[in-house]
Amino acid sequence: MTTDASSDASTDASRDWKHWHEQRTELVSAPYGPLSLTGTHWLADYPDGSLPDIPGRWTEEGDEIVLTAAADDGLTLDGRLIDGEARLGADPGPVAAARVGLGERRLVVLRREGLWAVRDFDPESATRRAFRGIEATEYDARWAVPGRFTPYAAESTVDGVRTVRVGNADGVERGLGLGGELAFVLAGKEHTLQVSVEADGSLWAVFGDATSGVSSYRFRFLRPAAPDAEGRTTVDFNRALLPPCAFADHFICPFPPPGNTLDAEIAAGERNLIDR
Repeated sequence: MTTDASSDASTDASRDWKHWHEQRTELVSAPYGPLSLTGTHWLADYPDGSLPDIPGRWTEEGDEIVLTAAADDGLTLDGRLIDGEARLGADPGPVAAARVGLGERRLVVLRREGLWAVRDFDPESATRRAFRGIEATEYDARWAVPGRFTPYAAESTVDGVRTVRVGNADGVERGLGLGGELAFVLAGKEHTLQVSVEADGSLWAVFGDATSGVSSYRFRFLRPAAPDAEGRTTVDFNRALLPPCAFADHFICPFPPPGNTLDAEIAAGERNLIDR
């Protein structure tokens, strides 16, 4: 009976994983998914306010961006043509809800460490048209193990966060906020990951392993569920994720922080894009 119950649980987990993988593929290939990003333009690099292949004049003014455009530029704000000056803050929501559009394109305003940028999402991007799918390893129960999260000591954080400087995919070093350590055991060996704590309490890790850059992308993400009151959660590498920069070169994904490159071969989860 125990064997049958274990078999049923494994079948259910495998079925859930397949559904997750299908949903994930749909998400990244959606019209405004990561494959549609065609550019990230930092305003500091364009002091005259002219951005590549984007009309209008984009300038910084304190805590806002000022966008100046004529009606024949074709830019819209909340669905209406801009003819004059518009003041913009960072877009907080999904790409499809970005306030500024240019035809089917969405121009997302973002701010990182005090710097402003505009991201250009185009559903007709060459990368999205060329997408053939995500190479992912089928579910294997060995890669889903118990984990325990321990927050950092309060005296070593600011409001519960310890910020470390790490390289990013665009070659710039930026701060990465970490909230604690996630410990787990794989194949009898203890491992730890330094993780961030999301607004909903779930965890987020940027990690590398012995497959990185060999049979998997150079680093990946992991998003364990929020720990319970005793810090317990599941570390499921079957759901390791390719970072956004695996889908488009214009994302600024952080590299793994110190201690997050595991010596184990994590032959699980999303590995690479399927060759075009």
